[in-house]
Amino acid sequence: MDRPCRVLVLNERDPEHPAAGGAEFHVVEIFRRLCARGYDVTLASSGFSGGASRARVDGLSVRRLGRLPFYYPRVAAFCARGTRRGDFDVVVECLNKVPFFSPVYSAVPVLALCHHLFGEVAFRQVAWPIAATVWASERLIPPLYGRCPFITISESSRDDLVGRGIDESRIQVSHCGVEGTEIGVDVDRVRSPRVAYMGRIEPYKRVDVLLRAMARLSDRFPDAEILIIGRGSARPALEELAKELGLRDRVRFTGFVDDVERDRLLAGCRVCVCASEKEGWGLTVIESNRLGTPVVASDVPGLRDSVRDGETGLLARYGDVEAFASAIGRLLDDDGLALGMSRAALEWSGHFDWDRSASEMAEAIERARSAS
Repeated sequence: MDRPCRVLVLNERDPEHPAAGGAEFHVVEIFRRLCARGYDVTLASSGFSGGASRARVDGLSVRRLGRLPFYYPRVAAFCARGTRRGDFDVVVECLNKVPFFSPVYSAVPVLALCHHLFGEVAFRQVAWPIAATVWASERLIPPLYGRCPFITISESSRDDLVGRGIDESRIQVSHCGVEGTEIGVDVDRVRSPRVAYMGRIEPYKRVDVLLRAMARLSDRFPDAEILIIGRGSARPALEELAKELGLRDRVRFTGFVDDVERDRLLAGCRVCVCASEKEGWGLTVIESNRLGTPVVASDVPGLRDSVRDGETGLLARYGDVEAFASAIGRLLDDDGLALGMSRAALEWSGHFDWDRSASEMAEAIERARSAS
């Protein structure tokens, strides 16, 4: 019997990390399926309060190698030692925070999984010393990863890599999948004027744009409800902003909810809003579409791939409160438009499947191994 392929995945956070987000969800959805197919997968991630140094998560063996900033030198040593000892056949490095530079020290082939890169956006999301470190480290990707195969989750991320100097022939685009839902979706029912945001509540997600846009629409839609689904560090500031804008009685912060409750809430919304400055793909867009909910999103990389402008939702200029208010207002005001986009959104979501995404990852891993 052939020995299973042994994969070392490098990602700063594992799915149980308190700050886990879309990248971590993508990693576990892909690699738990590969584990079920016989792959032996180890995820090397950073530690967190209450997290055991070793864990088993959805079939993945998780090794937590300490808190930041000790994590990055420790994971480099772990990878170098393990690949030289013959513990792994391939390394999959996730490029979505600080690069690991694993091609420098790995003794086995490296497949780069790029969710997205930050570039100058980093300076608008974190303190400048951290942003400068991220920006400078990303400048080293072309010379250090130029001979590695890449797999990325959107056409925008592919174009970003090509613009930085990565050969397009080395890049495969593999979209995220989407899970099924237990909620019945009726795309022929006119929904109440309810608007939602769903995802991590962090400053770079720009949930404030949604609140400001809804404040501008108050005279036209005084009874429109606003749901903020998720948790994160920006919640206190957004709660204060809602009070300042006179929206306190119409905004509900749900906190963390399970998948069934999340789907129930989204299925009752007229529109979901994603005002982020940049996304790798926009997984929450497709999760909303799966429930027949159109999305108004920023016209930025990643989101312009997941939103089919004028069909499954509307794109608005990033940070432009008036543009978001106009787009949201169109969907709240026009039942025919909302129903048509609801049907198109549900149909569009049917194109995305995690099993297919896992198969594409498996093929990329085998190509990386055979090319070594």
